[in-house]
Amino acid sequence: MSQYKNNFKHAVALKYDTEKNNAPMVIASGSGYIADKVVKMAEESGVPVYRDDSLSVLLSQLDIGSEIPEELFSSIVDIYIYFLNFKIPGNEV
Repeated sequence: MSQYKNNFKHAVALKYDTEKNNAPMVIASGSGYIADKVVKMAEESGVPVYRDDSLSVLLSQLDIGSEIPEELFSSIVDIYIYFLNFKIPGNEV
């Protein structure tokens, strides 16, 4: 029996390169154990993590390498605004 408790959470990693893409794109996605690994890697790398269960479910349905559809732009803007206000611990200016 597996010791891992699957609570069906999802995680999606996004990347936005304004010179290469018209919109942020999905670079990693997974649920359960994979979601935990995506979040852990982000946190260990100092990448801020935005938690929104319903949005992560929607984004996890997209293929890796695909850009975010226009219908989700306003939600993604909210995330980027959150990141603009994010301060990395020990790196306060």
